[in-house]
Amino acid sequence: MSRAYGDPVEVWRTDGRPSRFVWHGRLYTVLRVLDHWVTTRDWWRDRNPEAEESTAREFWQVEATPDHEIGVYELRYDEASDTWMLSRAWD
Repeated sequence: MSRAYGDPVEVWRTDGRPSRFVWHGRLYTVLRVLDHWVTTRDWWRDRNPEAEESTAREFWQVEATPDHEIGVYELRYDEASDTWMLSRAWD
């Protein structure tokens, strides 16, 4: 079962991949990357030809732990705002 969130997180990268993140004041260590994909907002430019540049959202599905319990988390990086958020977590 998964839950959708939308909580801001602080993320550290190593070799371009998330290696740690802080969510609700707890430090999570990324054990492995399960999936990675990028979406663009080109549809916005199609509807607004004057729009300057399309931006991307980068998604990382990771296995991580704050202690001994391992979970799966989906992190999202928004290029336009230069921010990270936790978008989903699986029990």
